[in-house]
Amino acid sequence: MTAVVDEGPPASLAARLVASPSLRLIGKRLLTAVPILLGVSVLSFWVLNLIPGNAAQQLLGAEATPEQVRALELRLGLDEPAVSRYLSWLGGALTGDLGASLVSDQPVTELLWSHLAVSGELVLLAFLISLGLAIPVALLAAYKPNSLFDRISMIVSISGLSVANYVLALLLVLVFAVQLAMFPAIGFVPLGESVGDNLRSLALPASAIAFPLFCFYTRFLRGDLVDQLQGEDYIVTARAKGIGPWQVLLRHAFRNSTFGLITVVGLNLGTLIGATVITEQIFALPGLGQLMLQAINSRDFVVVQACVVVFAVVAVGANLLADLLYAVLDPRIRYGSR
Repeated sequence: MTAVVDEGPPASLAARLVASPSLRLIGKRLLTAVPILLGVSVLSFWVLNLIPGNAAQQLLGAEATPEQVRALELRLGLDEPAVSRYLSWLGGALTGDLGASLVSDQPVTELLWSHLAVSGELVLLAFLISLGLAIPVALLAAYKPNSLFDRISMIVSISGLSVANYVLALLLVLVFAVQLAMFPAIGFVPLGESVGDNLRSLALPASAIAFPLFCFYTRFLRGDLVDQLQGEDYIVTARAKGIGPWQVLLRHAFRNSTFGLITVVGLNLGTLIGATVITEQIFALPGLGQLMLQAINSRDFVVVQACVVVFAVVAVGANLLADLLYAVLDPRIRYGSR
């Protein structure tokens, strides 16, 4: 007679989630991101409070009386200690309330969403252009090192890295907007109005951001691919098995080089955010960068604080996404994170 073994109730959903290596990795990265974002918010709030000048006086103008300035300070809570104002802001931020603009009295979350779409589309388009060009160029250059194509690509990459974003942006405007009249010099057309006009309005600013990234990614990926093709044992083994050169390059060398490319893409996002601030100002794009500069000029510290935190969230999120891509490409990372 066969004995029946009671294995107990099936594992709960929570237990299965805890046992998942990928979810544990995500949880650890999120816990690491919390103190980073908290530190960024504290530092930005402290720096904004160190800026000389009176925000209420700036808002009312030079002709305002001391009584009017005092009344506005009381209404905006600027008379309270910095610690109290930060804790009040933090409590609202945790519930999704980032306060209201000191200038327009409009909710900050509405301002952010209306400008975030422009910056998000600009960054996404710049990434697609840079990576879409860098990967095939680097593969072709690494396929035959020191060839004419390889030398030309390196010259272009070095030249592109030597030019600042704002200088390149002005050159693009001069050539393609003023002389050739192919693209508009300033302005933005929403995607919902016209896809073609939207892409035309973002073509020059996205190219100004993407070209230096393309040069950097090309140099980095080409160098890593050549190092692997010339010095790694698994490449020698693959060739000894009779695998063709393009298969060795794509299936073996490029797959391992992807880890390094993901790393530099994640780290470059902070630089990319800085480039968008300048680029949006040059091309008059209503993105987060222009919103933050306008808020700084008008001493709208509530909006500035929110923009800084959004930029930090994007940077931390990019690094989290890079970690998750590592785990997807190499499952050993998931199990090594226990």
